[in-house]
Amino acid sequence: MSEPRINDRIRVPEVRLVGPGGEQVGVVRVEDALRLAQEADLDLVEVAPDARPPVAKLMDYGKFKYESAQKAREARRNQANTSLKEIRFRLKIDPHDYATKKGHVVRFLEGGDKVKVMIMFRGREQSRPEMGMRLLQRLAEDVSDLGSIESSPRLDGRNMTMVIGPHKKKQGGAKSEQRRTRERKEAEAAEAQQSEQSVEQAETTPVEQTEQEA
Repeated sequence: MSEPRINDRIRVPEVRLVGPGGEQVGVVRVEDALRLAQEADLDLVEVAPDARPPVAKLMDYGKFKYESAQKAREARRNQANTSLKEIRFRLKIDPHDYATKKGHVVRFLEGGDKVKVMIMFRGREQSRPEMGMRLLQRLAEDVSDLGSIESSPRLDGRNMTMVIGPHKKKQGGAKSEQRRTRERKEAEAAEAQQSEQSVEQAETTPVEQTEQEA
């Protein structure tokens, strides 16, 4: 993707100007837009070159490029850390096999991966898609504490598929809450211990003074 035209590289008679806060200034001559940018110590950036007239915005282009690069880097990192796993179910699955495959789904979600769940229909099973829907919904409910449906169940030929994604930052939030609870309990225990020591000192002091007087 090519970089947008900025400042003197914008070679059009007029632009539809947008202020730095997103406010609509209106259609102005490009010379006036450049003057406003210079007065505000900002750049004039062409954000919609195909519009008529082109749309330009007043902004700090260097800061904009830096923040855009940071967002792109974070998106690539998240994409690299998340993969799509696939697991297949038969429509007539016995309880043991269901528990085993559900365990795989749980493990994938706990690892931060998305899971594509596929039900394969055989023969006359294709006439009972509602059974496949119920099975997928049952699975989604069984793992709802770890993930949620990102792509609803849909029929694709002889298969029905659904995608479940892990909850975002749920585990980290739980850990933070647990840490706050633990710190609060430790503080309460320390305060209680200090109170007990104060009581013991208050009870001991008169006895010691009486013994010394005797």
